[in-house]
Amino acid sequence: MNPPPVRFDVVTIFPDMLSGFLGQSMLKRAGQSGLVEFRTINLRDFTTDAHRTTDDRPYGGGPGMVMKPEPVFKAVESVRMQDSRVLLMTPQGRRFDQDMAGELSEETHMVFICGHYEGVDERIREKLVTDEISIGDYILTNGVLAAAVIMDAVVRLIPGVLGDELSTSEESFSERLLEYPQYTRPPEFREMKVPDVLLSGNHEEIARWRRNEAVKNTMKKRPDLME
Repeated sequence: MNPPPVRFDVVTIFPDMLSGFLGQSMLKRAGQSGLVEFRTINLRDFTTDAHRTTDDRPYGGGPGMVMKPEPVFKAVESVRMQDSRVLLMTPQGRRFDQDMAGELSEETHMVFICGHYEGVDERIREKLVTDEISIGDYILTNGVLAAAVIMDAVVRLIPGVLGDELSTSEESFSERLLEYPQYTRPPEFREMKVPDVLLSGNHEEIARWRRNEAVKNTMKKRPDLME
């Protein structure tokens, strides 16, 4: 008997932003296989006024608008279960990396709160959220793009999604190293040749070369990872 699918619920005022992304490539196949389930939750469906308002001016003044707590609480509570992780996309959060992707790939249900405008009411952060996550030190228009990045990184680590488990274990950051150089046919292109060791058929030498190249690549491009 197959395990139940890993569920991803995305709470946003822009659900259509995800439709094309989730309907392509690996994510589409993962959904069709029954390994994962994606749902977009339109925050405006949980408002009570005629204008379906999800934001208001900040107390104390200041620029921009702030996401109201009422619709966010209602939306999350409509899908949250006992073991759900409620993830707020925010520049203030823990920096997302491959380790965190692996951690989240072991969860059964994730709810993404995707803010907009100047952010969310602090009561959402205090009482509703289990994790605050940032994908980098920059500002996006809204949290949907960040949620899409995280889902892509997490889904590919769920057993069965990619088929070949080695394809994830040998990728960049899996061992705190960048990936080694990759080549394919033809063996020579515009006087640029594939390294002889990759054509030798000696798997032990190839593994050693790849490891050395990964270390060199990391030292050159991301020495911070070697620390």
